[in-house]
Amino acid sequence: MSAQRERLKVLGAGIFSLILVLGVARFSYTPLLPMMQKQAGLGLAQAGWLAALNYAGYLSGALIASLISDLVLKDRLYRIGMVVAILSTVMMGLTTDPLIWMLSRFLAGLSSAAGMLLGTGLILNWLIRHNHRPELGIHFAGIGLGISGCSVAVWLMTGWLDWREQWFAFSAMACLLIVPALAWLPAPDTSPLTKSGAPMHDNPPSRLFLGIFMASYFCAGFGYVVSATFIVAIVDHLPGLAGQGGLAFLAIGLAATPACFNWDLIARYTGDINALILAAALQVVGIVLPVAVGGLLPTLFGALLFGGTFIGMVSLVLTMAGRYYPTRPAKMMGKMTLSYGVAQIIGPAIVGWLATRLGNYSIGLYIAAGVMMVGVALLAILKLVERRDARVVIAPCLQS
Repeated sequence: MSAQRERLKVLGAGIFSLILVLGVARFSYTPLLPMMQKQAGLGLAQAGWLAALNYAGYLSGALIASLISDLVLKDRLYRIGMVVAILSTVMMGLTTDPLIWMLSRFLAGLSSAAGMLLGTGLILNWLIRHNHRPELGIHFAGIGLGISGCSVAVWLMTGWLDWREQWFAFSAMACLLIVPALAWLPAPDTSPLTKSGAPMHDNPPSRLFLGIFMASYFCAGFGYVVSATFIVAIVDHLPGLAGQGGLAFLAIGLAATPACFNWDLIARYTGDINALILAAALQVVGIVLPVAVGGLLPTLFGALLFGGTFIGMVSLVLTMAGRYYPTRPAKMMGKMTLSYGVAQIIGPAIVGWLATRLGNYSIGLYIAAGVMMVGVALLAILKLVERRDARVVIAPCLQS
């Protein structure tokens, strides 16, 4: 097999794994949320708590990933996570018991971490080890494909399948997706050398850099989770936009599909942190457009901006983490995702609580945009810290 074909096959495993754990196990909940509220009696606050439990599972998975250095164990847990993704999807259609739903969303969160962190870490390690460019844009296209694919699937199935049958249909899709997700990812190589014989060294950032980086990523997680979880319900309740929430969610997925590849290209010319600042600023605009301007076109444009930036930020951050720790990329990825994950627990719970008192989720978008603005400021500070750290490293070399 040629090197390029092998690379595409490994990246393909990552794409299918992300469609499975995020598109099916996680994001299918968002377009199905309005139907579950109408047909299954799911309340506003309960919907928020289910989303929060999903992120609690994701956070638990991130904690596990941050503590594991053994590549073989990571590979084993990644494969278990793919199976758990299927089980968590089946569980949603089996009952209306809120406790089972809660367990399902927690397990879906665990499987998401397996795909996003363990799987991504294994793929980035493989790319570096085989002397390929350490970029994840193609790999992360799976998230956008998962979002848009689930939106289209729900749109096609609504009218002839109820909420329960749609969960079972997604379960069947998951059984197909797991095959390439497992078969195309080779067993990990534990050698400390690349295939060309070069040693693999970790280059960890300073503690100050990491602390500010994690704080800014917390803000990104808060901004992301409110729109990703509630955008369908928010848009459906805006004046003149009833029934258009699924269209907005589809726009997010379509914009997210090429986003990571696009931001890889932007980062090559601007630098990683400048690219993150630009993406975060554009995301703020995308978050507030539906409620600040209103109307279908501004709402769809906002959805495109949001979809084209949030996953780009995730891709850039996780790629940076892998470059700092090429021998154990999931370690820093796990730490960053812990910060991102805490925000994803807090965000839905706060917005769900406010929604029960205000009758809608719209205030959540303004809160998310405000938190994202704080994140932009932190990224600007991070750029100054990066320059300072570079001078500290260069100074001893000049003296010698």
